[in-house]
Parts: sequence; structure tokens; C-alpha cells
Amino acid sequence: MISSAYAIKLLKQSLEIYTPSRSEAQLANLIKEKCLDDLGFERVNIDSVGNVIATKGSGDPRILLCGHMDTVPGQIPVRIDSGFLFGRGASDAKAPLISMLLACSEFKQSGTIIFAGVVDEEGNATGIKELVKNKLSIDYAIFGEPSGINKITISYKGRLALRLTCDVLDSAHASAPWLSKNSIEEVYEVWKLLSNEISSKYIKTDIKNKSLSFSLTEISGGSSHNVTPQKCKITIDIRVPNGVKCLEILDYLDNSIKNISETRKVKITYRIEDMTEPFEADHSSPLVRALSLSILDICKIRPVLLRKTGTGDMNVLGNSLNIPVVTYGPGEPHVSHSKDEKVELQSYLTSIEIYNRALFHTSRLHHNKRDTGIK
Repeated sequence: MISSAYAIKLLKQSLEIYTPSRSEAQLANLIKEKCLDDLGFERVNIDSVGNVIATKGSGDPRILLCGHMDTVPGQIPVRIDSGFLFGRGASDAKAPLISMLLACSEFKQSGTIIFAGVVDEEGNATGIKELVKNKLSIDYAIFGEPSGINKITISYKGRLALRLTCDVLDSAHASAPWLSKNSIEEVYEVWKLLSNEISSKYIKTDIKNKSLSFSLTEISGGSSHNVTPQKCKITIDIRVPNGVKCLEILDYLDNSIKNISETRKVKITYRIEDMTEPFEADHSSPLVRALSLSILDICKIRPVLLRKTGTGDMNVLGNSLNIPVVTYGPGEPHVSHSKDEKVELQSYLTSIEIYNRALFHTSRLHHNKRDTGIK
């Protein structure tokens, strides 16, 4: 039986390791060490992209619990204050990651448990894409992201991210700006035209989880303080609701960019940084039922099913494998990525019980379904 002190200490250790995307190796090694020395896993390895994968048990059902080890950039001093543990990743998503790990270690029912701590979820989903490529044989998958302990995430928007370059093909001395167009000024005009076209075409409702949204997230341009900039680059982040395909958006944007380029008489190119389709889980699946029963067992409250405006690793695996999937975890989504990121310690500890109970109910429902011949 894992003690509360051990659980809090391990989460605190994980937060003290700074893991921006693609810098997760130290945490992966810590998890591997704990799996082998303390937590009773039978097989543990770190794969070619840096995912740590630990397995215990045998037979069916084969249940994957998957969390991500990386965080967004920016360190936060790790501290405990007023019942909360603060630190980068406390909510998104090291509390779900470590609580899933500890729940897996206590699993005693029939079946195979696979724990995966994956890399680069906050980047280009390298870790989960590697798992999908390797064709894991699994029956169910639970992803660890902050939902709050009495809420279950069943839907995420998709994401289309473009890195757009505006090139005016020349530059001039800053003292004679009339001799050349200015790419920073031009990209501003390009963005206004492009965002207006996206809005008019795709934003039809004020309901956030059903509406497309977009944001300008990065900009860089210029080569010197006294030279007008020839090139300017921006990153456009578009979140795509269920019912719309990323490729549809991309085709529309491609045509719009060509028209704007001709109108403004500048060269505009782009590359795709990310293209992840939206996904909604079957909320009547045995996995959602198992997790709902677990929350009811532990918290004595019926969970709320969430449709979120973000994007997660569930999208990638859910769109690739025809199996029940769901996302759940301690922590409040709205403190994720913030300067005060934190998790309530009691919620974290309770989530370990809920994950463990969810494994029990998933195994039970799976075997009941098999024994009764229900399809």
C-alpha cells in the first residue's frame, strides 16, 4: 500500500525536475527506477523517443494509463502551501502522471496494466505518435490530464498550427523606409485579412467547445535595428471543433493565403507545425462507465462529462485505434501553464484511489461483458 507521504514526495520530486518538451530524460529515468525498485512493475523500458513504458500482470483486459512528462517552458519554485503543491507541471500534468503510476502499482485484478509516461505532449505529440506507430495491443486507454477529480473529459478540439512567413523580397536602410515594404507591417495586414476570413467562414456560435478559435502565438522578424525587415514569421494556432476536419481548414487557408499574397504583392509561405484532428470519446463506453462508478464510489458524487477547448494525446490515439478511451486527472485546467500552477494535495491523493478503482471496474465490466457474450 502506497503511503500518502510517499505519494507526495514522489510528485514533489517530479516537479523539481524541469522537463520542457524534449527534455524529459531525467524524469523518465526516475520513473523507471521507482518502477523497478519500489512499485512492483515486471517490465520497464525507455523507448527510442524517450517514453517510459512499464507493464505488470498478464492476460486481458489490457489497459493503458498514459500521462505526459513534459511541461510548457518556465520554472516555478516548488513549494507546499495551504494544502497545495506548487510547481511547473503540478496540474498539467505531473499530478495525473504520478497518480496513475501509483494506481497502476497497486492493481491486483486480472489483466495487463501498461503505464506510459510520454514525451512532447506540449510540443508535437512525438511520444504518443510513437506509441501509435508501434501498434500497442490494448483494449482500453485512460489519459492523464487535469479535469478535477469529479469531472471526466470526453472531448477535445483538434489543432492546426501553421508557421507563416511573409517575405517582401527586399530591405532598405531605416532612414529611407519608402524604398522597401516592411515585412512586420505587412504581416500585420496579412493577419488581419486572414483572421477576418477565418471568422466569417467558421465562427458561427458563441459556445466555445463547438466553435473554431484561433490565436497568434509567436512573431519574429528583422535582422538589425537600422534595417527594414525583409522577412517576418508568425505562428497561428487554430483549435478545430468536432464535426470539422483540419484538412478542410487547411485547404481554405491555403487558398486565402494565395489570394492575400497576390493582393498585397508579397511572398507568403507556410509550414504545418501540427495537425491533430478533433476527437470525442463514446460517453456510453464501459470505460467511461467504470470511471464514473469509481468517482461515485470514492467521492459520492456523479461526475460531469466535459468537452474541452484544448487538444490532448487522446486525440491521436483515439482517432487511430477503435477502442474506448477517456481523459481524467486531478488539477484544475485553468491554472495550467500559469505562473501559479498548483494542485490540491488531497485531490491528488484521492485521484490515486479513483484511478485504482477505475482499473477494478474496467476489469470487472470487461470480464462480465465477455462472460455474458455481450458485443
